[in-house]
Amino acid sequence: MPAPRDYSRGVPEGDSLHRIARELQPLVGESVSIELPSPRARLLGLERLQGRKLESVQAVGKQLLLRFEGGLVLRSHLGMSGRWRLLDAAATPAGRPWLVLRGGQHAAAQWNGPTLELARGELALGLGPDILAEPPQLDQMLENLRSTAQERALGEALLDQRLLSGVGNIWRAEGLWRARLSPWRPLAKTGDDGLRRLLEETAGAMRESLRGQRPRYAVYRRGGRPCPRCSTPIDWRAQGDAARTAYWCPSCQRY
Repeated sequence: MPAPRDYSRGVPEGDSLHRIARELQPLVGESVSIELPSPRARLLGLERLQGRKLESVQAVGKQLLLRFEGGLVLRSHLGMSGRWRLLDAAATPAGRPWLVLRGGQHAAAQWNGPTLELARGELALGLGPDILAEPPQLDQMLENLRSTAQERALGEALLDQRLLSGVGNIWRAEGLWRARLSPWRPLAKTGDDGLRRLLEETAGAMRESLRGQRPRYAVYRRGGRPCPRCSTPIDWRAQGDAARTAYWCPSCQRY
């Protein structure tokens, strides 16, 4: 029986956002002109960025924050369809992007996505620590995991961006497999050492991807195929209120 279609495929996770932030760094330090080809973007007040210097581009979990002089912050959440691209300064972006930031040497274009908003000052994102932060705030993530209901399953808690940010369905599955823990195992049944190992393994897998190592998934979207570790067929089932598909080895991932 084939694994069910997983609609979370393609949603950028923390490693993808950090990769985008790194790609856009050449535009940092440039004063930008603003182009708003999309009518939707013209309603967002983005013309306030006209002529301002881009001071930094930072990924926080699954969010991208572009900070401009004068305290303006552009928040981008890409969802399933959004994307950013760094271009030559004179390049014409394909299609109809929502926003083009054009500097003297480089330009950046953004297409689609559910969220593009401009604010002044620090944003209250309500996010837990970024799992890819350097150094990672493991103690704070562990404390957050202990602050939530302890009957919650590990697979649900890992996706709660209020506890720790950046993990999506891919790295939930792969991190749990690496840590040999079932997505259905309750927090209450998992010691602090096990939770710390889970966080470290998940962050490690994401950092490998961020370094450009092509991921070879052990369990994600491999329902029914043999586990690379013990050859037991990978199981899969919807988990949580959002019904995100969990993948796991029923033999070597301990419940």
